[in-house]
Amino acid sequence: MPNRLRDNLDSHYFEAANALKSQKRRRRIVAYVESYDDILFWRSVLSRFENDKLYFEVMLPTRKRLERGKKSVLMHLIGDKAGPDMIACVDADYDYLLQGTTTQSKQVLENPYVFHTYAYAIENLQCYASSLHEVCVMVTLNDHRLFDFEDYLRQYSETIFPLFVWSVWAYRTNNYHDFTLTDMARIIDPGGFSIFNPQPSIDHLRKKVSTKVRQLQQQYPENKEAYIAIKEDLKRLGITPQNTYLYVQGHALFDNVIMPILNKVCNRLRMERQDEIQRKARHYMQRANEMSCYEHSLQDIRQMLKKNTGYRSAEEFQHIQQDIESFLNHAI
Repeated sequence: MPNRLRDNLDSHYFEAANALKSQKRRRRIVAYVESYDDILFWRSVLSRFENDKLYFEVMLPTRKRLERGKKSVLMHLIGDKAGPDMIACVDADYDYLLQGTTTQSKQVLENPYVFHTYAYAIENLQCYASSLHEVCVMVTLNDHRLFDFEDYLRQYSETIFPLFVWSVWAYRTNNYHDFTLTDMARIIDPGGFSIFNPQPSIDHLRKKVSTKVRQLQQQYPENKEAYIAIKEDLKRLGITPQNTYLYVQGHALFDNVIMPILNKVCNRLRMERQDEIQRKARHYMQRANEMSCYEHSLQDIRQMLKKNTGYRSAEEFQHIQQDIESFLNHAI
């Protein structure tokens, strides 16, 4: 059966199924997402809107074969067949920043049944600065505030912001071949540093960013006005020098910036707790029992970060919920 016909049948099936339900039954709205990790995130978005009249079922766009990814959701499955009973929930990537300058960006921003993260991806929101201490607590069961995540990510964002503006300019003007997302991710990787003295990593990062900015300025000497215009437009969209980390490539932030920090912080917090047990245990048996109990309570850092929902206070998350609320007001 042709894909287009299957899409129509899918959409009509959900509408018909809801129409056949008795008035006492809850309406089901299917929300298609990109990957397995996205299911928990979009469940955290949609759950507050469920009531005795409707509920959401979050799923991957699978038929006879496994399919994942944004294009699968937008192109091969949903396209223009979405409706009040079938929505698409995707990462914004750069589509939000491109503001309709590409076909995909236009679809993500203008289709009333497509919802996006505003931040680059769910990974960025999982790395929301004010929630990272809680991740450390979940992993180590130690509430010592050893590292100031908010201050570091503020400095990190302010440092990379000038280059980030160039990156958005490159993609809006179809010059990305001269400065790709891969190039951007490589430059804004802060590298190794001490959690007790992170400033040298910021200084090193600033040098790398400045070098690349100068290169781009020399390569595009007539670009000053366009650069300033994009910078102002980004601020209008809610991107500031202080929150830029939420809008860079998500997996690069997750793997190259946040995970290395969390590994160092959590290792130190574990050592603190283990040292405390060693000091305070009255005898060998108590020490062995306490150490075993503590070590069995420890959690995996990556998994806890993936399950982090501390982003609920982020403005980006609030924007998503406002979009869902607006959709429901018109669709129900």
